[in-house]
Amino acid sequence: MALELVQALATTELDDNLHMARLLMLMGAHSGRDGKAKAVDGVTKLAKLDFLLRYPNCLERALKAKDKPTEPARIQEFEKTTIESKMVRFRYGPWDHRYRRWIALLSSKGLLRAWVDGRTVKIQLTDAGELAASRLAEDRELQDLAARAKLIDKTFGNYSGTALKDFVYATFPEISNMRWGDPITI
Repeated sequence: MALELVQALATTELDDNLHMARLLMLMGAHSGRDGKAKAVDGVTKLAKLDFLLRYPNCLERALKAKDKPTEPARIQEFEKTTIESKMVRFRYGPWDHRYRRWIALLSSKGLLRAWVDGRTVKIQLTDAGELAASRLAEDRELQDLAARAKLIDKTFGNYSGTALKDFVYATFPEISNMRWGDPITI
């Protein structure tokens, strides 16, 4: 039974659709202020914002570091210790190397567009992407995740990629001392 559960979790983690749905909700929250799709400035910024959405235990710590209340994040106790809350140290921090893949897949589905402006990749939802993000956020099972996405955007959405990187490394200093591929326990 335990091995079957581990295999099921591994399969889920490898499912691109799970990650793409989370990114759609994050980007929907980012562009939802005035009804117009707002671009995210850079893959790295998107990954850092998603880091906070993907790992609720880290979001809680980040909110505390900003002297913000954690209750609006609706983090359940079990979410702090699940296997999904474990991370691996990648080259540029605790970010997943698959973001460019997910962006390409979402783009090929017509849900977002990506372009280069100078040295920055801009990522923006299309009208179809906005509709998909809205429908996901309305799903009863995803409402906590949607609320977190809005909270993350409200708290950190205006940070530049560099400012967000600096904040993450200051808030989670243990990340910088780890070797690539090491599991991160926060």
